[in-house]
Amino acid sequence: MSVLEPSGQISPTPPEPVVTVVVVNWNRRELLRSCLLSLEIQMGLAGIFEVILVDNGSEDQSVEMAEREFGDSASFRLRLIENDRNLGFCEANNQGMALAQAPFIALLNNDAEAEPGWLAALHKGLIAHPGAGMAASKILVWEDPGRIDKAGHLIYLDGQNRGRGTGERDHGQYDKEAEALWPDGCACLYRRSMIEEIGGFDEDFFAYADDAELGLRARIAGWGCIYVPTAVVRHHRGATLGLANLRRLELIERNRVLLVAKLFPWRLVWLNGVFYLARLAAGALAAVRQRGEINRFPGSGGKLRVLLALIRADLQALRMLPRMIAKRKKLDSIRKLSSHEITQLLWRNRITLKALSEQSN
Repeated sequence: MSVLEPSGQISPTPPEPVVTVVVVNWNRRELLRSCLLSLEIQMGLAGIFEVILVDNGSEDQSVEMAEREFGDSASFRLRLIENDRNLGFCEANNQGMALAQAPFIALLNNDAEAEPGWLAALHKGLIAHPGAGMAASKILVWEDPGRIDKAGHLIYLDGQNRGRGTGERDHGQYDKEAEALWPDGCACLYRRSMIEEIGGFDEDFFAYADDAELGLRARIAGWGCIYVPTAVVRHHRGATLGLANLRRLELIERNRVLLVAKLFPWRLVWLNGVFYLARLAAGALAAVRQRGEINRFPGSGGKLRVLLALIRADLQALRMLPRMIAKRKKLDSIRKLSSHEITQLLWRNRITLKALSEQSN
């Protein structure tokens, strides 16, 4: 890993940043350019935020493009971390957050583009809610900005999480500020003091459900989350691995199990198999009606590949359970919520089985 500070002409010392925006990239040069351009036109915090770009060993000249087009002339200070290989979403974001010195840390996916008021709205939301350590964005589908990608998160009691409102037409139904379970890591804001207290992303997760683990861990530690509807981004869904990618399904399923083992109250851990089987049955029924996630894998061959991917994922999770149980024991040092309060929190922010089985993540 190397850390670079793009050099240019000597200029007056810029003010200390109020927000550090961490952007992780891996071989998505054109998407990255659009992402950084959207940060260049941010209003309200212009000149008082910085961007840390963490590149995971890209081979498409992503770093060269960022240095050339944003290193000296952008409205924000750009700092670069270059890794020699793909370390995944979790470790790369942890690198960026460790380098950040601002009191607030934003994450923005390289496949997302922020509206001009996005960052200022998130910052204002956290300032207005001192008990909240996280702020969630209103995320729209880039290809169809009239459709919701995520407006905060919901969860099913087997640990599968889903964006609130995923796939719905945007009729203003999520235009009120409200509590959220946790923010999507695609576009969010964290207090640095919260990250320093509870730690960053669990790097065992690598990618997917990592924001769920961090967010729920923060909630268990007593931090709140506020959904800010005026903080809008547009997201290219599935740009990293693709929506119909079996590796993506493996990571989602494996990390679902790890999330439950690490953070769920024991009562819900013991009941997990029941909820899981109910979800599989509902998903199979939805597939018959050509709805839901599994519908992306057509034919009996596609369904068989999905089943084998889930089995592989569960076997991977089984091997990792001892590590998760050890981490679970260490949570006592930050725990503020009781098991009953955690269960109530999950129940209050649950997604129905029907909605979960018929939506596509």
